[in-house]
Amino acid sequence: MTAPPPPTDDQSAPPTGKKRDRTHWLYIAVIIAVIGGVVVGLLFPEFGKDVGILGTLFVNLIKMMIAPVIFCTIVLGIGSVRKAATVGKVGGLAFVYFLVMSTIALAIGLVVGNLIKPGEGLNISSMSGKGAELAEKAHEAGGTWDFIQGIIPETMISALTGGSVLQALFVALLVGFAVQAMGKTGEPILVAVTYFQKLVFKVLTMVLWVAPIGAFGAIASVVGQTGWAAVQQLLTLMLAFYITCIIFVFGVLGVILRTSAGVSIFKLARYLAREYLLIVATSSSESALPRLIAKMEHLGVEKTTVGVVVPTGYSFNLDGTAIYLTMASIFIADAMGDPLSIGEQVGLLAFMIIASKGAAGVSGAGLATLAGGLQAHRPEMLDGVGLIVGIDRFMSEARALTNFSGNAVATLLVGSWTHTIDSQRVDDVLSGRLPFDESDMVDDTPIETPKTLAAAH
Repeated sequence: MTAPPPPTDDQSAPPTGKKRDRTHWLYIAVIIAVIGGVVVGLLFPEFGKDVGILGTLFVNLIKMMIAPVIFCTIVLGIGSVRKAATVGKVGGLAFVYFLVMSTIALAIGLVVGNLIKPGEGLNISSMSGKGAELAEKAHEAGGTWDFIQGIIPETMISALTGGSVLQALFVALLVGFAVQAMGKTGEPILVAVTYFQKLVFKVLTMVLWVAPIGAFGAIASVVGQTGWAAVQQLLTLMLAFYITCIIFVFGVLGVILRTSAGVSIFKLARYLAREYLLIVATSSSESALPRLIAKMEHLGVEKTTVGVVVPTGYSFNLDGTAIYLTMASIFIADAMGDPLSIGEQVGLLAFMIIASKGAAGVSGAGLATLAGGLQAHRPEMLDGVGLIVGIDRFMSEARALTNFSGNAVATLLVGSWTHTIDSQRVDDVLSGRLPFDESDMVDDTPIETPKTLAAAH
C-alpha cells in the first residue's frame, strides 16, 4: 500500500528538475555576461560603447512583445474577475484588496525610488540613437487632443501591430469588457485568448534566452561611458529593491495579517519554506502555485475561497512586480539624466496598475510591462531598459517571492474576513502539530493545476 506514492512523486519530480536546470543555465549565462560586460567596459571603454547596440537589439525584441502581452493579460484578467464575481463576497473582497495592495506597493516603490534616487549622477545621454528617434516622434504627435486621438487605433488589429501601448491597452479593455458582457457565449473567446497567450509567453521565453547577449552589450556600454559608478548604482538599486521587498512583506503585509487574522507572518513564512526554495530555483512564483493551493487548504481555508483568491491573485496581486516596475522606471529616468516629474510618476503608477496584471507568468512579462510604461509616458527612455536587463534576473527572485507572499497573505485575510477559515486549524498547522503531508499535494495537483494555471495566465 505504501509502494504507489513514491512512483507518483518520482514522476512529478523530473519536470521540476528540467525546468530548474534550464533556468539555472540561463541564470549562470546572465551572471557571466554581466561580469564580462563590466570587465569590457572598464578595460576597453570604446569597444564597450560600440557593443551597446546588442542591448538595444534585445530591448527591441522585448518591445516587440509589449502589445500582445498587454492585450492577453488584460482580456484574460477582466475575464477572471467575472468568474471571481460569481462567487460573490469572496471574489469582490479579493478584487478590492488586490487593487488596494497593488496600489500601495506601487506607491512604496515610488517613495523609495525618490528617496534613494539610485540612478542619479550616471547621466547616460542615450544607449543608442533609437531613444532620440522615439522622443522626436513623441514631440511631433502634438498636444493633448492629438494625444487623446492617438489612443484610438485605425483598426482593432493595428492596435497590436502599430507599436502604440495605449492603443493596445484601449482595445484590450474594450475586448475584455465585451467578452465579459457576452457571458457564457464569450467563454470560447477567452479560451482562444488563453491559447494565444501561451504562444506569446512561449515566444517571450525564447526571447529571454538571448538576455545574456543583451545584458553584456548594455552593461559594457554603460560601464564604458561612466566607469565603476554604473556598477555601484546598479548594486544600489538591487539592494534597495531587496530591502524594500523585505520591509513590505514582513512590515506592511505582516502587520495587516497580524491585526486582521491574528497570524504571524514569520510562522507563515516558515510553513511555506519549501515553496520559497522552489521559487528561488525557478525565478517564478507560478512554479509554486499548485503547492500554495494545497497548503492553504491544509491550513484551514475553505476550498472555494482558495480556488477564487489564489488564481485571481496570480493575475491581480503582484506586489513584488509593482515595486520593481516603479523603482526601475525611476532608476532609468535618473540614470539618463531626465528624472520623472511627480505628475509623470503618478501617470506611470496608474498605467502600471492596469498593465501589470498578469505579469506573474513569465519574468520577461515584467520587463515588457516596464518597457510599455516608459514607451507610453517617456518614449525617449525606452532604450534605458537595457540598463535593467543585466540585473533583471537578480531581481526576479525577490519579485517572485514577494508576489507569492502577497497571495498567501491575501488568502488568509479574505478567508478571515468572509469567515471561511478554521482559526484553530491555522494555529495547529503553523505551530507544527498538524504537519503538511506531501502525498496530499500529489493527490490534489491533477485536479487543481489545469484550472488554476489557466486562471493565472
